[in-house]
Amino acid sequence: MRRVVEAVAPARMGSGFRWLMSASWTSNIGDGVALAAGPLLVASQTSSAMLVALAAMLQRLPWLVFGLWAGVLADRLDRRRLVIVANLLRAVVVAALCVVIVTGHVNIGVVLAAMLLMGVAEVFADTTSQTLLPMLVRPADLGIGNSRLQAGFLTANQLVGPPLGAALFAAGAAWPFAVQVLTVLLAVVLVSKVVLTPLPPAEGADPAGATRKVRHDIAEGLRWIWTNPPVRTLALVILVFNITWAAPWAILVKYSLDHLHMGPVGYGLLTTASAIGGLLATFTYGRLERRFSLAVLMKACLTLEVLFHLALALATTGWVAMATLFVFGAYAFVWGTVSNTVRQRATPARFQGRVGSVYMMCVFGGIVVGNAVGGVLAEHWGLTAPMWFGFVGAGLTLALVWRQLAHISHARAD
Repeated sequence: MRRVVEAVAPARMGSGFRWLMSASWTSNIGDGVALAAGPLLVASQTSSAMLVALAAMLQRLPWLVFGLWAGVLADRLDRRRLVIVANLLRAVVVAALCVVIVTGHVNIGVVLAAMLLMGVAEVFADTTSQTLLPMLVRPADLGIGNSRLQAGFLTANQLVGPPLGAALFAAGAAWPFAVQVLTVLLAVVLVSKVVLTPLPPAEGADPAGATRKVRHDIAEGLRWIWTNPPVRTLALVILVFNITWAAPWAILVKYSLDHLHMGPVGYGLLTTASAIGGLLATFTYGRLERRFSLAVLMKACLTLEVLFHLALALATTGWVAMATLFVFGAYAFVWGTVSNTVRQRATPARFQGRVGSVYMMCVFGGIVVGNAVGGVLAEHWGLTAPMWFGFVGAGLTLALVWRQLAHISHARAD
């Protein structure tokens, strides 16, 4: 058992990392349960496709509204305490939803309000959580640390959580949300065990942030990103590649049903293939990082992203699409780990919250735009049009940033 623990979370990374990893994995189980149970609860309260879509949007919208503010608070306040408070508020919202369900007073309005409030709490919890890893491990260990956190997300959030959530919902609508409350509270306990070294105040800054306005800190963070070419370029790459990725992903269900004629089970196998590919990549990331430079890994992942769109555009059978999604899951895991590592190494500790919030806004903003583009393209030019859009857009972007990737991968915080 000790060897397994050492392989997953080496002792050199410290007990703080082990507590953080345990909290992340535990929280992801609850989030994975809600990933399936949330849409099922919405669907049980309304037959309106518009309201179902609105529920999904309400969980992403807070990132665009509160993301920058959450980054400022993460850089101003005690980060561990902020994570604890945000997760406790999230647990209160979910617990209230459980009470409403059990008492029979649930309706679509209550569910949508709960989705929105949970989305707001997640913005502050997730923005701050991603600043903790660089405070706990050495820069050389950030790659391994990020890969372990990503592995927990894939296993608990994508593979284990959703089927468990669906099964619990079938037993009773309140059960999956009760489980989510328990996992969030347990994650809070685990995070409370993490010991962080307080950040030194920036030169000339008010340590408590009492005399600075939020917009000043937001402007400072945006200005730092804009004047730092590696971080700025990586943010633009993440924005554009999320647009080109989200366009075909938005209509993947229609693509699998009407273009490949795979049926509902086949569509489920596509998403499962992606998760399995990512999970298998977790076992090889350490060797990849030791054997190849981060620049090579970044170029390889983005090249595979371009070919991913081409393969889906040309696919005529479900097996080809499943193999493509399997490869996608593998390189997407590597890209997520590498991009987080590069960003964290290149960003000073006092800017981690604001820079991280901008990156998350690029992710969700790109998804929102890409979903809209994919729907329009598929409606007017067919179900493979979003794939061709992704192929051309991602290819042109990669050509423009190819030479810069080497500089991005070697960026270090001053």
